[in-house]
Amino acid sequence: MAKVTADQLGSEPIGRLLIKQAVPASIGILVMSINVLVDSIFVGNWIGSIAIAAINVVLPVSFFIAALGMAIGIGGSSIISRALGANNKEKALKTFGNQITLTLLVTISMVVPGLYYVDGLIPAFGGKGAIFDPAKIYYVIVLYGVPFLALCMMGNTVIRAEGKPKFAMIAMIIPSVGNLLLDYIFIYVFDWGMHGAAWATTAGYLLCFAYIFYFFLSKNSELKINVGHFGLNLPILKEIGSLGFVTLARQAVTSIIYLMLNNILFNLGGEALVAVYAIIGRMLMFALFPVFGVTQGFLPIAGFNYGAAKYDRVKESIYTAIKYAALVATLVFVVLMAFPAEIADLFLSDRADLPLKEVEMNAFVLEHSPLAMRLVFAATPIIALQLIGAAYFQAIGKAVPALLLTLTRQGFFFIPLLLLLPNFWGELGVWLSFPIADVLATVVTGMYLAREIRTNLTPKQT
Repeated sequence: MAKVTADQLGSEPIGRLLIKQAVPASIGILVMSINVLVDSIFVGNWIGSIAIAAINVVLPVSFFIAALGMAIGIGGSSIISRALGANNKEKALKTFGNQITLTLLVTISMVVPGLYYVDGLIPAFGGKGAIFDPAKIYYVIVLYGVPFLALCMMGNTVIRAEGKPKFAMIAMIIPSVGNLLLDYIFIYVFDWGMHGAAWATTAGYLLCFAYIFYFFLSKNSELKINVGHFGLNLPILKEIGSLGFVTLARQAVTSIIYLMLNNILFNLGGEALVAVYAIIGRMLMFALFPVFGVTQGFLPIAGFNYGAAKYDRVKESIYTAIKYAALVATLVFVVLMAFPAEIADLFLSDRADLPLKEVEMNAFVLEHSPLAMRLVFAATPIIALQLIGAAYFQAIGKAVPALLLTLTRQGFFFIPLLLLLPNFWGELGVWLSFPIADVLATVVTGMYLAREIRTNLTPKQT
């Protein structure tokens, strides 16, 4: 993979540059997504479908705390990209130091109460009945490693802001490969069950942290900070906070949606319906990896060129990113529409010694998953516009429109639909909420982005 320097972000042809940035990001996200997918397949086949539902219950809590690191990373990386574009390296260094300090302070302060209130949090997120005990085992162990995951999420975005996508890709691959290998050892060989799944995940976080720590100490990084850069700077913190709040708000809403979905689906169909959504949730992470990769590749390009006042390149990067992301989203859509039952079956065990409850649950999951998957992904071809549009405003430092557009789909449309439609159509109403929210959010984002391009990125006629 060709090396990309910060200066190349402002000079190389956009199409080629986006490929250089997006391909490593996509590969990294792919490996992470495969990890989530295969991890769920391992857990489903070696432990049981209830275990998949248990992990799905834990994800909102651990992901939210980890998202604090991602929020700080993306907020700070937007500053770093623009500072490097404006040739202000000292601000970039100070920003990075503040990111590290802030990530440690915030995530550790979240983990402690998260462990203390474990017995109340798990049922609130849908961990009821047979799901509670395995969910608690997984939650407690994984939460120990979440501060390291937060540092990894933060550091990865900074690596990409430097124009080093290959190293960011490796940082994403290491914990995924490590987790899968340890899954096999801890679950299959040692027969540790949920304990094994949790320790494999936590060990993956530690491996990722070790690699990112090495990267910033090595000659590969341009950001060589000293002790003075760790001192918190109020103006930088405000800018990190305003931009990072976009990511944090998105993850907070995602966690709320997980809470709502797990509880609504449990009330509609018990543990089995929660397991259906657990499989779909894994596919939402896995199937859209190339779209998210293009989005990640787009961020530093837009941010650097906006900081350098190269608005024609910014506009070109928007159009090119939407085109690439829409193409891959359409390919994903075709596969998911064609093979939903086969995909769901991958997660289910066919062992002859399965308890009757597991057999019945697997039959329910296999019956209900195809329609659910087709509806959830029905609007996939158009989501590129919504994702790139929201990411653009975050990349250029416009926190308010970035926040509003990020929350449009999940907060302004999906949650109200989720509260309304199941009252009329039950389970079907849950699945219909997904594509309706996608369409509405895409229309709003498209209108807002078009106005931004026309007003701020297009030269005025004289």
